[in-house]
Amino acid sequence: MPNEKRPSVKNDDVYEALREDGASKEKAARIANAKARGDKPSAKGGKAAPYEEWTKDELYERAADIGIEGRSKMDKGELISALRNQ
Repeated sequence: MPNEKRPSVKNDDVYEALREDGASKEKAARIANAKARGDKPSAKGGKAAPYEEWTKDELYERAADIGIEGRSKMDKGELISALRNQ
């Protein structure tokens, strides 16, 4: 991943595991850095269904809330990818 831009991460193993599980770059970095500091990230997170279980309309609304450009031309798979990589 040397050429890929990503947030500053203090615990690469945790970061990579979270990214593989579908967490966004920002979320994975926040959790990895919290664990590196010795914090315990909240157990409240992770209650939402995976994006694959969302309808296209739900994904579109979430993309609109975040401000992802080009969302009106995206199919469901593209919306999922854009949301995970925003």
